[in-house]
Amino acid sequence: MFQKILIANRGEIALRIIHAAKELGIRTVAVYSEADRNSLHVRFADEAVCIGPPRSADSYLNIPAVISAAEITNVDAIHPGYGFLSENANFAEVCEASRITFIGPSSETIRLMGEKDRARREMAAAGLPIIPGSKGVVEDEASAERVAAEVGYPLMIKAAEGGGGRGMRRVNGPGELLAAFHMARTEAEQAFGCPDVYIERLIEKPRHIEFQVLGDKTGHVIHLGERECSIQRRHQKLLEESPSPVLDGETRDRIGAQVVEALRRIGYTGAGTVEFLRDAAGKFYFIEMNTRIQVEHPVTEMRTGVDLVKAQILLAAGLPLSRVVETVEFRGHSLECRINAEDPETFRPSPGHVTAFHVPGGPGVRVDTAAYAGSTIPPYYDSLMAKLVVHGRDREEALARMRRALDLFIIEGVRTTIPLHRRVLADSEFIAGRFDTGFLDRLLKAPNE
Repeated sequence: MFQKILIANRGEIALRIIHAAKELGIRTVAVYSEADRNSLHVRFADEAVCIGPPRSADSYLNIPAVISAAEITNVDAIHPGYGFLSENANFAEVCEASRITFIGPSSETIRLMGEKDRARREMAAAGLPIIPGSKGVVEDEASAERVAAEVGYPLMIKAAEGGGGRGMRRVNGPGELLAAFHMARTEAEQAFGCPDVYIERLIEKPRHIEFQVLGDKTGHVIHLGERECSIQRRHQKLLEESPSPVLDGETRDRIGAQVVEALRRIGYTGAGTVEFLRDAAGKFYFIEMNTRIQVEHPVTEMRTGVDLVKAQILLAAGLPLSRVVETVEFRGHSLECRINAEDPETFRPSPGHVTAFHVPGGPGVRVDTAAYAGSTIPPYYDSLMAKLVVHGRDREEALARMRRALDLFIIEGVRTTIPLHRRVLADSEFIAGRFDTGFLDRLLKAPNE
């Protein structure tokens, strides 16, 4: 077992990893930028190392600085959390070369799944259905026009590397194609350092559903059910729940078995998430795999009782799945609301000084956060302040608990998405489970009564 882990991240996920490590008796090292000097992950880690100025490119994304911190503190492993370096194959490779365990899959697997078009081809070969589209990277305007004619409109142009909604453009007809092609390439280059894009058919009014998986170093893989992630703004998730309101047991078992078999085929290790779009007819299409812990992992933890971050650490240490997760039992219903420091209508970031901060409690309520009264939300990083998670015997009870918790959550000094979450949970279509990835756009255009 590891003696000491460095956490190459910040905020609530860094604290979450500290919690898991403490329960396992493992010492932790926090790295932090100058902007995060007073952050809770710095306070609660056993050791802390400043790795640079506020900008993430100069600190949390600075691979030499992170590795230097790991070497001077003599750690056994590095946990990357999510975002930053968590899906950076080069970073995982440097960890391997430095004989520091990267808590996640191999650099080869990260690279495979990070190249979105290559991942689609690999998963198709493993039996997962994929959306019709280009058979590789679309190199130029002539290729874009040819593929678009074959695929048909509307279609999506997507970055071949990266994710989070960046490098994506919807194209409704031929007149929009070339401008969207160049815009997507430019955005992909800026966001991921690679301008490559591919084209696929647009699935109208889809549901976004993902399956949580765990794999060990002996070739065993399991899934821990699905999460419904269709409540999104700008292709980024805002609210998640499990189980999905539209999935029946037979479909869950079938898709879950396909996912497990596909990941066995590539020798997947650690925690990961396989993401699908579900069309109006109920057909599933693989879109991508995230080779890390997800922001929304507490939804699965609340429903299964499995500590996914502990599982990541134990699997990276070489324990077999049989010793990490004895059984998977699905219980009740869970929801997560991402509380972001943003304007709830325009989604413009709202950094600043938090003057009051009170988290809700009571049965079935969990809050993952690194914020506190007196803390500062810096302008340099993601706007996520807290994850409000609830669990109930069924969806109705979970919704009631979430409404109660949102009403008792007090944050002052910065604007947050709490009012928007209240509006979503009051909407009759959401309550009935009738929604898709365009739900939030339609809700924001409707009168706010």
